[in-house]
Amino acid sequence: MKHILLASLSALALSACAAGPDFKAPIAPPKATGAFLGSANPAVSTAPADESWWRLYNDPVLDQLVADALAANTDIRVAVARLDKARASLRGARSDRLPQANIGATGGYGRTADAQRLPGTPAEGASYDAGLNVSYEVDLAGRVRRSIEAARGDVRAADADADAVRVSVVAATTRAYVDAASSAERLAVAKRIVDLLDKSATLTGKRVDAGRAEKLDLVRITTLRDQRAALVPEIEAERQAALFRLATLTGRTPQDLPAIAAERSTTPVLDQPIPVGDGAALLARRPDVRAAEQRLAAATARIGVATADLYPHISLGGSVGATSASLSDLFTGGALRWLVGPLISWSLNQDAVRARIAGSQADSRAALAQFDGTVLGALEETETALSTYQQELRRHAALVSARDGAAAAARITRARQREGQIDFLVVLDAERTFADTDADLAASNARIAGAQVDLFRSLGGGWSKADVKVASSR
Repeated sequence: MKHILLASLSALALSACAAGPDFKAPIAPPKATGAFLGSANPAVSTAPADESWWRLYNDPVLDQLVADALAANTDIRVAVARLDKARASLRGARSDRLPQANIGATGGYGRTADAQRLPGTPAEGASYDAGLNVSYEVDLAGRVRRSIEAARGDVRAADADADAVRVSVVAATTRAYVDAASSAERLAVAKRIVDLLDKSATLTGKRVDAGRAEKLDLVRITTLRDQRAALVPEIEAERQAALFRLATLTGRTPQDLPAIAAERSTTPVLDQPIPVGDGAALLARRPDVRAAEQRLAAATARIGVATADLYPHISLGGSVGATSASLSDLFTGGALRWLVGPLISWSLNQDAVRARIAGSQADSRAALAQFDGTVLGALEETETALSTYQQELRRHAALVSARDGAAAAARITRARQREGQIDFLVVLDAERTFADTDADLAASNARIAGAQVDLFRSLGGGWSKADVKVASSR
């Protein structure tokens, strides 16, 4: 017993070491942590990005819809369930640090060989056995410790994945709300254009009847009116699709979406520059980058799990039990047995072990490459979103100038028509041109709002712990 105890203490001392490499967080390229190329845009600022960015629109309806989505979205519920599964696996890995115990009992009727039969017992008869087995693995090479590290990395990766889903859901919810509102704005402009063309067609028809215009003019104006009228149902369909998408994102059927969600008729706008921070803050905030780093940590730990098989596995254990020919005498008059001591196992197929190590190392290299790719992808997505936003703002400014010019021309033609200098048909044509520029501007407003949402999503924000009511499985 003394020798067993000394061997066990020595093994416990050695267990302070763990096989395989220790994880070291990868370092992003220096230029990836500085200011964004697109941060010179006056419509953005280098202030830290806002986690609850949708609140910048100051729209209580949008705030409530986002809260509903965070609480009931089905994709978030799936992500939370996967996180729970990873946590359960971590608890299982941690349990390997504790002694393992099991109770067993058997009973049967048969014949016992003379050499194995206890003195005074019959050769044939009933036999009952019950016992308790206890074992504890001495983590000599750190296999259990590395398994826990790997499971912990899986949990953190699953947690980051759930955050990434929340970011996407918040962005998609805001985008659906914005699309519905901008479609309503575009729809109003499209109907106004059709109304103006109806007036032009009526006036042209009267001029044809009076012999003051050719019928070809009426055909042209009617054709244009029908072309513009065809856009109305198309825009209406886009608006309905956005509302249906909004219902799904918030965990509702289309019939259950609150009527207030469809009441906004103008595109939401921001009255302040968008805070974007810098590259370092981006990489620290983006959930996909955090998830890739934690998967690398888990893959690194699994190298240690595989490497531990190069060394002996030592377990300390014992068992106690009793055997009896009578069930009633099993714990009273049965033959007591007990055993205590170490169990050593060591795989002699080292080639197979080294093959598993090589496979784990390859997984680690792949995880590192995936991390690097995720970092580059995050920077690309953000810079692209910044560039798209900036260029759409430039386009919007040009459209505003065109709309202002068309508005001035309409005012002038109305004044001249009142003075009798020009025909009313010229006024209607000027009004139609003015409405067309309004339609272009409404479409640009929608694109700007979409570009803003894309930028916010690329920055990795879109939720905070205070905003999240855990989306449990219902």
